[in-house]
Amino acid sequence: MKIHIGCSGWYYWRWKNIFYPETLPTHRWFKHYASVFKTVELNAPFYRWPKPATVKAWRRNAPPAFRYSVKVNGTITHERRMVRTKRLVRKFYEIAGVLGKQMGCFLFQFPPSYRYTPARLKSIVSQLDATHRNAVEFRHKSWWRKSVYRAFEKAGLIFCSVSGPRLPEELVRTADVLYVRFHGRPKWYRHDYPAAELEGWADRIRSSGAREAWIYFNNDHDGFAIKNAAMLAKYLRRRTT
Repeated sequence: MKIHIGCSGWYYWRWKNIFYPETLPTHRWFKHYASVFKTVELNAPFYRWPKPATVKAWRRNAPPAFRYSVKVNGTITHERRMVRTKRLVRKFYEIAGVLGKQMGCFLFQFPPSYRYTPARLKSIVSQLDATHRNAVEFRHKSWWRKSVYRAFEKAGLIFCSVSGPRLPEELVRTADVLYVRFHGRPKWYRHDYPAAELEGWADRIRSSGAREAWIYFNNDHDGFAIKNAAMLAKYLRRRTT
């Protein structure tokens, strides 16, 4: 299994003196991050549609082996909620053409109020292009059902497994690729995962049969994401030997 582990974002002021040295200027923070992790999940595009020059800068600033996963803009997932967004989705996919081999996954993350309906499932499946790695994250437990898994398997979509408050903490595999996001439990973004919890996840990930896994830690408070990502990477390496 090919493993990609990193954090959901890298520019956090709270990480100064925890991960980034006190004397390191902010314009060198990404270089420092990329010296430790080989992938990052970019959340900024969710809030602001990235300009072509911005995407080119991502590619230019990263080492050749570095990979970006990109959170899809909220206009698509939160404002329009996949209603008549096919053109916008295709437009957002243009990022992959610019990043080339440095493109990881596209993350489509929906709000907690976005509950399962057959019509919504059909809207998602019909608009996403399986030639890209599409990970879909739900925040309402109604989506954890076999009919959704079957539809994703047929369409070649990745059901994002989630560790977060009040959501099923299951490793769901609907493709040969896994996508897992660690938000923290029982509180969002503030949980420091203990070793036993991460070892359990490592066992499940390795025994899933998937050929590739993209794993991101979003528990950024107090630098927990950095610490926990490194711990899980260690446990996964241990299971390959």
